[in-house]
Formats: sequence, structure tokens, C-alpha cells
Amino acid sequence: MHGNGGTLLWTTCYFIVLFGMSLYGIHRYFIIFLYFRNRHRAPQPPLRFSQLPMVTVQLPIYNEVYVIERLLAAVSQIDYPREKLEIQILDDSTDETTEIADREAARLRHAGFQVEILRRRNRIGFKAGALNHGLRQAKGEFCLILDADFIPPPHILQETVHYFTDPAIGMIQTRWGHINRSYSWLTRAQAILLDGHLLLEQTARSRTGRFFNFNGTAGLWRRSSIEQAGGWQHDTLTEDLDLSYRAQLNGAKFLFLSNIVTPAELPVDMSGFKSQQHRWTKGSIQTCKKLLPLIWKSRLPWWIKAEAVVHLTSNFAYLLLAFLCILLHPSDTKIATDGPGALIDLAIFAATTLPVAVFYLCAQRELYPKDWKREILFFPFVLALGIGVSISNARAVLEAVFNHESPFARTPKYGFALADRFRKKNRYASFCDAFPIVELLFAIYFTYFVVTALGNREFLSLPFLILFQIGFAYVALTSLRERGERRHFGVRDVL
Repeated sequence: MHGNGGTLLWTTCYFIVLFGMSLYGIHRYFIIFLYFRNRHRAPQPPLRFSQLPMVTVQLPIYNEVYVIERLLAAVSQIDYPREKLEIQILDDSTDETTEIADREAARLRHAGFQVEILRRRNRIGFKAGALNHGLRQAKGEFCLILDADFIPPPHILQETVHYFTDPAIGMIQTRWGHINRSYSWLTRAQAILLDGHLLLEQTARSRTGRFFNFNGTAGLWRRSSIEQAGGWQHDTLTEDLDLSYRAQLNGAKFLFLSNIVTPAELPVDMSGFKSQQHRWTKGSIQTCKKLLPLIWKSRLPWWIKAEAVVHLTSNFAYLLLAFLCILLHPSDTKIATDGPGALIDLAIFAATTLPVAVFYLCAQRELYPKDWKREILFFPFVLALGIGVSISNARAVLEAVFNHESPFARTPKYGFALADRFRKKNRYASFCDAFPIVELLFAIYFTYFVVTALGNREFLSLPFLILFQIGFAYVALTSLRERGERRHFGVRDVL
């Protein structure tokens, strides 16, 4: 990996990048350690309410014509007294979703449910604005928040609300499930990536008193915790992460219940996946800039502050990966096979690539003890996908660092039953730009790497170079194909 004639500046930058990536890689090992040390310490509600409290189910909706009926049907099946359950449809839609919402709300009212449809004159604040608008009129002491593509299980309230008998608990997060996990390679890879985050990270942080975040949906909030933390704010693209940290800084305790699964729909197109990743990545860095100074000024223990730093800055790893791609040169692809060079390369591999694979493999083994071995052969594609979106996510990091404004690009939902038809005539599409061309150039660049390594008989380098080549090529070509399909069928981009 050591080029001949490289400048001191190049060498310094190269090893700074590798050092930074290694720190984030080693931290994954630490999360795995915390998870296995605490996985059997499942929380239990201290008491049970003698009289169930009022709960408001908040459903932020924007142009969800394919899934709103499914959502409301699932909410109507929640096992909770109807006189204690308020349903808020926070509808910012501009299409016939409004008509479906009106019709389904009337049906639910006829069945005895308390249903309110709240519509605003504008979309100021987007989802955060809609949630704030609803909170001001909510009757419930607690708020269950569900995005349009989620299907709450009937027992979700009965199995969560009693934890709030502990007055310190401010939020309870359930684990996401994936109803369309096996739809395609893309959804399968997304499921693996989310499983690692939701099971290992959330469990490890929750059970050790560290900061962790509400995931934006499938969670239950104590209303007073939201209000005392300053409410929903829309100065970042991740209003959920922002509020989570503010509430915990204010003294609220959060719980993650991995045994309660709320199924949801994964994005089935590359553009939707990339726009979602861009929003999450940029929003996390915006939240980092906004709240890290407050965290360091707090009286929290240093180890909680340190974990918060790693958590909030973790997406800088995409920027480091992008820099690594730029710093690499075909003459520097050789992996040493003996001597000190081999030890250095082995250490770099163990601290950067290996922890990612181990992290997601542990999550699959925990969640699917009978089937996890079948996922091993699929892991190279998971790693390649993570590499493929790294350039787009690195751009999101830079946009946040330099305060570049970008539109709030929501992730359209298509309804699992309609997934096979979405590519052709679905009315919604994710926001897209010219960035796939950049990704395609990186794919060509790494193809040159692969050819050079083959010519030099540097076979140990090939697996790593091919991961980059396939990752960038898959993301770029899939994005370009989807764009061509949308243009062919006249599908509009929806923000």
C-alpha cells in the first residue's frame, strides 16, 4: 500500500485518513462488546398503570396514496381502549391522499375512534412542523409516532406504555422490522445495515446509560419530555436525533425495546435509498454542530460525552472514505505479504474493513440464529453498497459543515403490494440530481485499479478493489437506469 515517490504531504494525509477510519472501526468492536455484555439485561416496567393513560397516535402524512389505508387499518387494530386513544392524521398532502384520509377517518369515527385530521396552510418545518402543530392540539399524555410506511403491531401500546410508570422515562423506541426484506438485493442489504444499527447500537447505548436516539417513528414519547426539551425543531434534517439529545440533556431517560418489532417498508429504489441516506447523514452532522458544545458544557460523565462525540460524528467516516478513494493511486494498491508492511496492512484491515463485517454479522446471528449463515455470502454486496453511497454521503457531510441548504427530500413509499409496478408508472419518485455521473467516474477509476492490479499480479489487493468497483458501479448504474425509466414514463420528482 506504500507508493514509490509519494510526497510527505500525501503520506501524512493518507495515514490520517486511515487512522480516523480505524478509530470508528475500533468503536464498532466496542459497541459489540457493550451489546454482548448487556444483552440479557432487558428492562422491565416497574409498575403497571391501574388506569391506562390517554395516548395520541400521531401520523405525519405527505402524499402517501399507496400506504395510508394500510397505516390507518393497522392503527385501528391497536389493542387499547378507544376512549383512551386519539388518532391525529397530520396531513400535509397535495394530492388525492387527502380524499383517502377523509374517507378512512370517517370510517374510523363511525367505528367509535377519536380521529382528527389536521391540515396546515404550508409545510413550514416539514415533519417537525407537522408534529409540533399536532402536539399543540393533542389530548394524550403520551404520543405514539408512526411514519406512513409502518405497520404497528396490535400489542404495541399494551407492551410499552407501562414503562412510563417510571417518571424518568421520556421515550421508548421499538425495533423496526422489514416487510419487504427479500424484495431485492437492495432491500436485503438495507435490512442488514438497519439491523446492525437498531439491535447492536440501540441496545448497547440504551442499557449502559449512553445517549441514543429516537428513530423518527415507531416510538412512544412522554409529551412533557418533548415540551420541556423545547419541542420539535426544524433547523436540522434529523429532527428526531436533535430532540432526542435535547431531551436526554434535560434529564429524560430513553429505553430501546428490541423484543417489540414494528414492521416497515424499505425503499425499493436506489434514488429513494440515497435520498434517505443523504438526509440522515447531513442531519446528523447538523445536529453534531448544534449540540456537541452543549454536551461538553454539561455535567455528564466524560465517558458519556465521549460516546456522544463518536455517535454524532460517525458519519464523518463517509468523508474519510471518500478521501481514501481520492488518495489511492494504482501504483499504491499492492498489499504487503511479509515483513513490517504486512503487519501494517493487517492492522489496517482489522481496524477498518473487518469490524464492519463483524458488526453486521453479529446482528444477523442474534436476530436470525437459524438462518444467519446464509447471509455470509451476501456480505460483500452489503460492504460494496456502503462504499457505493459513500461519495453521496460525503457530499452530505460537506453540505452540513459549510451550511449549504438543500431541500427536505422525503422518501416516497409505494406499498409492498405495488412494489413490482413502481419502476414503471408510480406517481412518486425521489429527488435526484447529476451525482450518479460522479459515482460512475469513480467506478471507472477503480476499474483501472483492478486492471492495474491484475497486470501487476497483485491478487491480494483485488478483493478490496473489486468491492469499490462494484459498489460505485452498482449505485451509479442503478441510479441512471431509474432516472431513464422515470423520464420514459413521465414520473415527476417529489420532495
